[in-house]
Amino acid sequence: MITKPDKNKTRQRRHKRVRGKISGTAERPRLSIFRSNKNIYAQVIDDVAGVTLASASTLDKDVKEDATKVEQAKQVGALVAKRATEAKIETVVFDRGGYLYQGRIQELADAARENGLQF
Repeated sequence: MITKPDKNKTRQRRHKRVRGKISGTAERPRLSIFRSNKNIYAQVIDDVAGVTLASASTLDKDVKEDATKVEQAKQVGALVAKRATEAKIETVVFDRGGYLYQGRIQELADAARENGLQF
């Protein structure tokens, strides 16, 4: 019997492999992305201190609810970049969370770059 691979398990395996190689510091924190079916979340994390420095998600009131998921991802990327620059963070390490770099993940990253984050 042929079984389909669990997409979330393979994503978690990819994410674990990547997290072994990258880590956020105070000078260059990690921009971590989590994507669910309904929402997308972004956090700027200092892994050394174990502190979240800035965050944004589609659950924030600044993000329009009637927009498409891709447009919401753009808004989240702009919002997290704005909040990170307010916290005096300019460069980050991008952690795509094991997701493929396309669609909502790519739009969030592009919006973050356009609004001042460098990675």
